[in-house]
Amino acid sequence: MARDDSWPTLAVASVYDTPERTLLREQVARFVAREVESHADAWERDGCVPRPVLQRLGELGWLGLAVPESDGGAGADAITNFVFAEALSRSTYGGFVVTVLVHTDMASPHLVHAGSAAQKARWLPGILRGDIVTAIAVTEANAGSDVARIRTEARRDGADWVLDGTKMFITNGVHADLYFVAARTQPLDTGSRGVSIFAVEKGTPGLAVGQVLDKAGWRSSDTAELVFDGCRIPAANLLGAENGGFRALMRNFQRERLALAAMALGNATSSLGLALSHVKAREAFGGVLWDREAIRQKLALLDARTQAVRAFAGHCAWLTAEGRDCVREVSQLKALAGELANDVAYASQQCHGGVGYIRETAIERLWRDARILSIGGGATEVMLEEAAKRL
Repeated sequence: MARDDSWPTLAVASVYDTPERTLLREQVARFVAREVESHADAWERDGCVPRPVLQRLGELGWLGLAVPESDGGAGADAITNFVFAEALSRSTYGGFVVTVLVHTDMASPHLVHAGSAAQKARWLPGILRGDIVTAIAVTEANAGSDVARIRTEARRDGADWVLDGTKMFITNGVHADLYFVAARTQPLDTGSRGVSIFAVEKGTPGLAVGQVLDKAGWRSSDTAELVFDGCRIPAANLLGAENGGFRALMRNFQRERLALAAMALGNATSSLGLALSHVKAREAFGGVLWDREAIRQKLALLDARTQAVRAFAGHCAWLTAEGRDCVREVSQLKALAGELANDVAYASQQCHGGVGYIRETAIERLWRDARILSIGGGATEVMLEEAAKRL
């Protein structure tokens, strides 16, 4: 199904704008309108984004936007990277967005930050082209945001490491070519001090995709259980320092949560745009819905909240670009943005009436896809606890 004619154009103004960021935002908007919105119904049915689409993003240089120039990327700062992520997230297909942002902001940064020269030479060029798709495998059935509780083990055996355990809810889990896997290299009672990260290639004996998970939303994103059963990898596949995985994961969590906040803002902005278009055209009770004061004021307040969260997001991206400690602020942002996306999608769907409940309409998809944004990458309650510790 082609995109809705009412799908809104991108119009965002910010004190952080530069001509280069404005151009990037416009380019991404055109890409989303031309190459995603008109095609992605098929991706929703297939449960994945076609590889050529990701390779096209690589050709445009967007898979390595924040990768240092010395490693073959564009060397963009955190503000520019946020502009890209939010512009991409204006797509009404959240599964497409998360497929890309897991690759660019949640998985491959571990190679960029901690990879050896040999590891980068082996994998990074393909990652930047979209020939190698990445995933981050941390979450387990009984260990989500509490990384110190993971139980997947890695034991040294001569020149190899052997991994045993199970990972759950892994985005890109089915179609990724390279997994960055958090595993325990010290006993469980050592907590966060005993976690390391390993690069595991698809097809490695002992690695299997278990359940392919059927989600309520993000339908064009593949999500899976990964099973490691005597999975043997070379010692050279240890990423960074042994037992240094927890620190590496914490370092990148802020970037992950900025990306998820961008997704939430994109979802909220598109939901609101669709609602505005609908209520200004829909006739009922002798006029259009926009004539109803209650509807106008509801949407005006949601727009105000969206603009406020966007301004805070820009500040958080600036703090990140400056290298400042911003765990409190980014945690607060993730909580605010995730809740905002849900509130806006719900209200915007309500404005559509019955048509908003019809599968494959843009507003119904945005409503479904919004739900995970207050859960994934750190649930609202976890984010608020992280912020509270730092008050």
